[in-house]
Amino acid sequence: MGGFKRSQIDATERTRRVERLGGVQDQGADIFCWCNRCGHNTVMSAATLILRLGAAFPVPEVGTRMRCQACGSRDVATRPAWPAPPPVTRHD
Repeated sequence: MGGFKRSQIDATERTRRVERLGGVQDQGADIFCWCNRCGHNTVMSAATLILRLGAAFPVPEVGTRMRCQACGSRDVATRPAWPAPPPVTRHD
């Protein structure tokens, strides 16, 4: 990758805001966990994770503290489990 492109990507990454567990809970969401090894996934309560890790803990880092229940892998990715939007209805 060229130096210019790398510098642009780095600049963009520095401006991104990392979501914290407290912010996710305040917005009524939980944490979606995905095992990158076997594909097992689950949703964990943000409140439970806050009790263990604290409200200021970054959501992407939660996966570094987890182990997959299905295969035992520590390669777990996490992100906020935002609520799904309501279904679109047709009005004829």
